[in-house]
Amino acid sequence: MIDLKSLSMLDMLPDNLKQDPNITAAAKALDSSLQGLSEQIMKLPRFSRLDQLNDDEADELAWQFHVDFYDPDLPIEQKRELVKNAFLFHRRKGTPAAVEELIEILFGTGQVEEWFEYGGEPGYFRVRTTDQTATNERAQEFIRAVDSVRRLSAHLESVILEETIQANDIFIGGTLHIGEFITIG
Repeated sequence: MIDLKSLSMLDMLPDNLKQDPNITAAAKALDSSLQGLSEQIMKLPRFSRLDQLNDDEADELAWQFHVDFYDPDLPIEQKRELVKNAFLFHRRKGTPAAVEELIEILFGTGQVEEWFEYGGEPGYFRVRTTDQTATNERAQEFIRAVDSVRRLSAHLESVILEETIQANDIFIGGTLHIGEFITIG
């Protein structure tokens, strides 16, 4: 089998033509063009190299795959993840899992709680996250991302930002006394 990456025109010539110096010189002259063409051909299968996409390729694929929440200003790693999961998002669209996956890609962590899990109004859900960047400045971006994959009958009620603080010097103490009172009298 011929490897396309190391293909030479000289390799493709039959033995009788390899004896002609003019033809071998022409074949060698065409090798640089052939190598450039084979490099371009290797870029065609984009699915096998989604982790190596550049910005322009990720933008183009996001447009082709109809990635609902996509911003060309995102970091390349997030662009690649969105493109990589485009078909999965479309297949799971409208489920809490789709909302959670999108939140994880864009904002780090997140968990969806349906209304019946926390005693809310029917048709609502809330998102819990520990991502400190999910602040008021990014609230519109966060809401737009969630709206792009949520069920149309479900509405985002709130975003709960959880923060864990490690406290080293906290001491808790308690006492318990059990006894009887004897009254003499």
